[in-house]
Amino acid sequence: MGKSHRGKGLYKMPAHGRGTCPICGRTRIKLLYPVKIEGAQKNVCKNCRNTDAT
Repeated sequence: MGKSHRGKGLYKMPAHGRGTCPICGRTRIKLLYPVKIEGAQKNVCKNCRNTDAT
């Protein structure tokens, strides 16, 4: 199985899926994991996806 198309979906996202995490505040990190925060659906980083900060 080829690896040439891995991550292709990131090119369609604004800023290639990167931004500032709303939980930890890290900048220029990939925000790929949707989590409910204060009743709203937001994307968070890999490290914050399993935290109980919701």
